[in-house]
Amino acid sequence: MKKYFVIGNPINHSLSPKLQNRWLKENNIDATYDKIKLEDHEINDFIKDIKKQKIAGCNVTVPFKKKVIPFLDKLSQEAEKTQSVNTIIFDKGDLVGHNTDISGFNAAIKKLNFKIKGKKILILGAGGVVPSIIFALKNMHVQEIIITNRTREKAENLKFLFNNLKVLEWGDLTDFHMVINATSLGLNNETINLDFSSLGHDKLFYDIIYNPQETPFLKMGKQLGNTTENGKTMFVYQALEAFKLWHNMVPKVNTDTFKLLDND
Repeated sequence: MKKYFVIGNPINHSLSPKLQNRWLKENNIDATYDKIKLEDHEINDFIKDIKKQKIAGCNVTVPFKKKVIPFLDKLSQEAEKTQSVNTIIFDKGDLVGHNTDISGFNAAIKKLNFKIKGKKILILGAGGVVPSIIFALKNMHVQEIIITNRTREKAENLKFLFNNLKVLEWGDLTDFHMVINATSLGLNNETINLDFSSLGHDKLFYDIIYNPQETPFLKMGKQLGNTTENGKTMFVYQALEAFKLWHNMVPKVNTDTFKLLDND
Protein backbone atom coordinates (compact mmCIF):
# COMPACT_ATOMS: atom_id res chain seq x y z
CA MET A 1 0.00 0.00 0.00
CA LYS A 2 1.38 3.40 -1.00
CA LYS A 3 1.64 6.18 1.57
CA TYR A 4 1.12 9.88 0.89
CA PHE A 5 1.34 12.76 3.35
CA VAL A 6 0.90 16.49 3.74
CA ILE A 7 3.69 18.10 5.75
CA GLY A 8 3.51 21.40 7.58
CA ASN A 9 3.76 23.15 10.93
CA PRO A 10 1.06 23.70 12.12
CA ILE A 11 -0.86 20.92 10.40
CA ASN A 12 -3.91 20.14 12.57
CA HIS A 13 -6.19 22.40 10.51
CA SER A 14 -5.46 20.57 7.23
CA LEU A 15 -8.39 18.78 5.63
CA SER A 16 -6.19 17.27 2.90
CA PRO A 17 -6.41 13.72 4.33
CA LYS A 18 -10.19 13.89 4.38
CA LEU A 19 -10.32 14.90 0.73
CA GLN A 20 -7.50 12.76 -0.66
CA ASN A 21 -8.66 9.60 1.16
CA ARG A 22 -12.18 10.09 -0.22
CA TRP A 23 -10.77 10.26 -3.74
CA LEU A 24 -8.49 7.25 -3.16
CA LYS A 25 -11.52 5.23 -2.05
CA GLU A 26 -13.74 6.41 -4.92
CA ASN A 27 -11.07 5.41 -7.45
CA ASN A 28 -10.16 2.08 -5.79
CA ILE A 29 -6.53 3.10 -5.29
CA ASP A 30 -4.62 1.07 -2.69
CA ALA A 31 -3.05 3.96 -0.80
CA THR A 32 -3.39 6.07 2.32
CA TYR A 33 -2.93 9.80 2.90
CA ASP A 34 -2.16 11.36 6.26
CA LYS A 35 -0.86 14.61 7.77
CA ILE A 36 2.38 14.95 9.67
CA LYS A 37 3.87 17.85 11.59
CA LEU A 38 7.58 18.30 10.94
CA GLU A 39 10.32 20.51 12.31
CA ASP A 40 12.87 22.08 9.93
CA HIS A 41 15.58 19.55 10.80
CA GLU A 42 13.28 16.63 9.90
CA ILE A 43 12.57 17.67 6.30
CA ASN A 44 15.67 16.11 4.74
CA ASP A 45 15.05 12.63 6.19
CA PHE A 46 11.37 12.77 5.25
CA ILE A 47 12.16 13.65 1.63
CA LYS A 48 14.85 10.95 1.49
CA ASP A 49 12.06 8.46 2.28
CA ILE A 50 10.25 9.63 -0.87
CA LYS A 51 13.45 9.07 -2.86
CA LYS A 52 13.63 5.54 -1.40
CA GLN A 53 9.90 5.19 -2.13
CA LYS A 54 9.06 4.36 1.46
CA ILE A 55 6.70 7.30 0.93
CA ALA A 56 5.06 7.67 -2.50
CA GLY A 57 4.71 11.47 -2.50
CA CYS A 58 3.60 14.42 -0.44
CA ASN A 59 1.93 17.79 -0.30
CA VAL A 60 3.73 20.70 1.35
CA THR A 61 2.14 23.51 3.30
CA VAL A 62 3.36 26.42 5.44
CA PRO A 63 6.18 26.97 6.34
CA PHE A 64 7.95 24.47 4.08
CA LYS A 65 6.96 25.45 0.50
CA LYS A 66 10.38 27.01 -0.14
CA LYS A 67 12.39 25.05 2.42
CA VAL A 68 11.89 21.72 0.59
CA ILE A 69 13.44 22.99 -2.66
CA PRO A 70 17.13 22.26 -1.86
CA PHE A 71 16.27 18.58 -1.31
CA LEU A 72 14.61 18.09 -4.72
CA ASP A 73 16.14 17.09 -8.07
CA LYS A 74 13.88 19.12 -10.37
CA LEU A 75 11.20 21.78 -10.30
CA SER A 76 8.28 22.33 -12.64
CA GLN A 77 8.28 25.63 -14.53
CA GLU A 78 5.71 27.14 -12.13
CA ALA A 79 7.57 25.94 -9.04
CA GLU A 80 10.82 27.38 -10.41
CA LYS A 81 9.27 30.74 -11.20
CA THR A 82 7.55 31.09 -7.82
CA GLN A 83 10.20 29.28 -5.75
CA SER A 84 7.28 27.53 -4.10
CA VAL A 85 6.48 23.81 -3.99
CA ASN A 86 3.29 22.28 -2.65
CA THR A 87 3.44 18.84 -4.30
CA ILE A 88 6.34 16.40 -4.56
CA ILE A 89 6.29 13.44 -6.92
CA PHE A 90 8.77 10.65 -7.68
CA ASP A 91 9.30 10.47 -11.44
CA LYS A 92 11.84 8.17 -13.13
CA GLY A 93 14.18 8.27 -10.16
CA ASP A 94 13.89 12.03 -9.60
CA LEU A 95 12.12 13.99 -6.90
CA VAL A 96 10.15 16.69 -8.70
CA GLY A 97 8.55 19.70 -7.03
CA HIS A 98 5.32 21.08 -8.48
CA ASN A 99 3.17 24.08 -7.67
CA THR A 100 -0.56 23.31 -7.96
CA ASP A 101 -1.57 26.35 -5.88
CA ILE A 102 -1.53 28.44 -9.06
CA SER A 103 -4.12 26.35 -10.89
CA GLY A 104 -6.14 26.05 -7.67
CA PHE A 105 -6.34 29.83 -7.31
CA ASN A 106 -7.16 30.19 -11.03
CA ALA A 107 -10.07 27.78 -10.71
CA ALA A 108 -11.36 29.53 -7.59
CA ILE A 109 -11.42 32.96 -9.23
CA LYS A 110 -13.10 31.62 -12.39
CA LYS A 111 -15.87 30.03 -10.33
CA LEU A 112 -16.46 33.34 -8.52
CA ASN A 113 -17.33 35.12 -11.78
CA PHE A 114 -15.31 38.07 -10.50
CA LYS A 115 -14.00 40.15 -13.39
CA ILE A 116 -10.43 40.46 -12.19
CA LYS A 117 -8.77 41.83 -15.33
CA GLY A 118 -7.66 45.45 -14.82
CA LYS A 119 -8.36 45.39 -11.07
CA LYS A 120 -6.20 46.55 -8.14
CA ILE A 121 -5.38 43.69 -5.78
CA LEU A 122 -4.10 44.07 -2.22
CA ILE A 123 -2.39 41.03 -0.69
CA LEU A 124 -1.87 40.71 3.07
CA GLY A 125 1.22 38.59 3.73
CA ALA A 126 4.37 37.69 1.81
CA GLY A 127 5.14 34.04 2.54
CA GLY A 128 3.80 30.59 1.76
CA VAL A 129 1.31 30.81 -1.06
CA VAL A 130 1.84 34.48 -1.99
CA PRO A 131 4.25 33.90 -4.93
CA SER A 132 1.69 31.51 -6.43
CA ILE A 133 -1.08 34.09 -6.11
CA ILE A 134 1.07 36.80 -7.69
CA PHE A 135 1.98 34.46 -10.56
CA ALA A 136 -1.70 33.68 -11.16
CA LEU A 137 -2.81 37.32 -10.87
CA LYS A 138 -0.21 38.46 -13.41
CA ASN A 139 -1.53 35.87 -15.87
CA MET A 140 -5.02 37.28 -15.26
CA HIS A 141 -3.78 40.75 -16.30
CA VAL A 142 -4.70 42.66 -13.16
CA GLN A 143 -3.90 46.37 -13.10
CA GLU A 144 -1.80 46.46 -9.92
CA ILE A 145 -0.61 44.11 -7.18
CA ILE A 146 0.06 45.68 -3.77
CA ILE A 147 1.72 43.72 -0.96
CA THR A 148 1.72 44.56 2.73
CA ASN A 149 3.39 42.37 5.32
CA ARG A 150 4.18 42.69 9.01
CA THR A 151 7.87 42.28 8.09
CA ARG A 152 8.36 44.67 5.18
CA GLU A 153 11.66 43.07 4.06
CA LYS A 154 9.87 39.82 3.27
CA ALA A 155 7.49 41.70 0.98
CA GLU A 156 10.35 43.58 -0.68
CA ASN A 157 12.08 40.24 -1.39
CA LEU A 158 9.19 39.26 -3.67
CA LYS A 159 10.45 41.92 -6.11
CA PHE A 160 13.36 39.57 -6.91
CA LEU A 161 10.80 37.15 -8.35
CA PHE A 162 8.25 39.56 -9.85
CA ASN A 163 8.33 42.97 -11.52
CA ASN A 164 5.99 45.87 -10.80
CA LEU A 165 4.97 45.03 -7.26
CA LYS A 166 4.02 47.85 -4.91
CA VAL A 167 4.92 47.35 -1.23
CA LEU A 168 3.17 49.17 1.62
CA GLU A 169 3.98 49.36 5.32
CA TRP A 170 1.70 47.13 7.40
CA GLY A 171 -1.23 49.29 8.39
CA ASP A 172 -0.92 51.68 5.43
CA LEU A 173 -3.91 50.76 3.29
CA THR A 174 -4.75 51.92 -0.20
CA ASP A 175 -7.87 51.56 -2.32
CA PHE A 176 -8.39 48.18 -3.99
CA HIS A 177 -10.99 46.04 -5.74
CA MET A 178 -9.97 42.80 -4.04
CA VAL A 179 -8.06 42.09 -0.82
CA ILE A 180 -6.53 38.67 -0.17
CA ASN A 181 -5.60 37.44 3.29
CA ALA A 182 -2.59 35.21 2.67
CA THR A 183 -1.37 35.35 6.27
CA SER A 184 -2.04 32.60 8.82
CA LEU A 185 -4.04 35.08 10.92
CA GLY A 186 -7.44 33.48 11.26
CA LEU A 187 -6.41 29.83 11.54
CA ASN A 188 -7.08 30.12 15.28
CA ASN A 189 -9.64 32.92 14.97
CA GLU A 190 -7.06 35.68 15.32
CA THR A 191 -8.13 39.08 14.06
CA ILE A 192 -6.17 41.15 11.56
CA ASN A 193 -5.56 44.52 13.14
CA LEU A 194 -6.21 46.62 10.03
CA ASP A 195 -8.98 49.17 9.53
CA PHE A 196 -10.76 48.79 6.19
CA SER A 197 -13.78 50.90 7.15
CA SER A 198 -12.72 54.03 5.23
CA LEU A 199 -12.22 52.21 1.92
CA GLY A 200 -15.87 51.83 0.94
CA HIS A 201 -17.73 48.61 0.18
CA ASP A 202 -18.63 46.35 -2.78
CA LYS A 203 -15.15 44.90 -2.76
CA LEU A 204 -14.07 41.26 -2.66
CA PHE A 205 -12.54 39.99 0.58
CA TYR A 206 -10.81 36.66 -0.13
CA ASP A 207 -9.19 34.47 2.52
CA ILE A 208 -6.78 31.67 1.59
CA ILE A 209 -7.80 29.97 4.86
CA TYR A 210 -10.59 27.40 4.41
CA ASN A 211 -10.75 25.96 7.94
CA PRO A 212 -12.38 27.70 9.80
CA GLN A 213 -14.84 28.55 7.02
CA GLU A 214 -15.40 32.13 8.17
CA THR A 215 -12.40 33.86 9.68
CA PRO A 216 -12.63 37.18 11.58
CA PHE A 217 -11.22 38.80 8.40
CA LEU A 218 -14.18 37.56 6.35
CA LYS A 219 -16.69 38.47 9.06
CA MET A 220 -15.29 42.00 9.10
CA GLY A 221 -15.45 42.22 5.30
CA LYS A 222 -19.09 41.13 5.31
CA GLN A 223 -20.01 43.61 8.07
CA LEU A 224 -18.52 46.41 5.96
CA GLY A 225 -20.76 45.48 3.00
CA ASN A 226 -18.32 43.49 0.89
CA THR A 227 -18.48 40.14 -0.90
CA THR A 228 -16.50 37.43 0.90
CA GLU A 229 -15.02 34.10 -0.14
CA ASN A 230 -12.86 31.58 1.71
CA GLY A 231 -10.11 29.38 0.28
CA LYS A 232 -12.09 26.16 0.02
CA THR A 233 -12.44 26.10 -3.77
CA MET A 234 -8.76 26.87 -4.22
CA PHE A 235 -7.94 24.11 -1.73
CA VAL A 236 -10.05 21.53 -3.58
CA TYR A 237 -8.63 22.33 -7.02
CA GLN A 238 -4.98 22.45 -5.93
CA ALA A 239 -5.62 19.03 -4.33
CA LEU A 240 -7.18 17.79 -7.57
CA GLU A 241 -4.04 18.74 -9.52
CA ALA A 242 -1.84 16.94 -6.97
CA PHE A 243 -4.03 13.83 -7.23
CA LYS A 244 -3.66 13.92 -11.03
CA LEU A 245 0.14 14.13 -10.74
CA TRP A 246 0.31 11.10 -8.44
CA HIS A 247 -2.36 8.86 -9.92
CA ASN A 248 -2.80 9.97 -13.55
CA MET A 249 -6.54 10.42 -13.15
CA VAL A 250 -8.93 13.27 -12.41
CA PRO A 251 -10.98 12.81 -9.23
CA LYS A 252 -14.63 13.80 -9.10
CA VAL A 253 -15.52 17.22 -7.71
CA ASN A 254 -19.18 17.91 -6.94
CA THR A 255 -21.38 19.33 -4.19
CA ASP A 256 -20.63 16.27 -2.02
CA THR A 257 -16.91 17.12 -2.20
CA PHE A 258 -17.56 20.50 -0.62
CA LYS A 259 -20.07 19.09 1.88
CA LEU A 260 -17.38 16.66 3.03
CA LEU A 261 -15.23 19.63 4.00
CA ASP A 262 -18.14 21.53 5.54
CA ASN A 263 -18.81 18.69 7.97
CA ASP A 264 -15.45 18.81 9.65
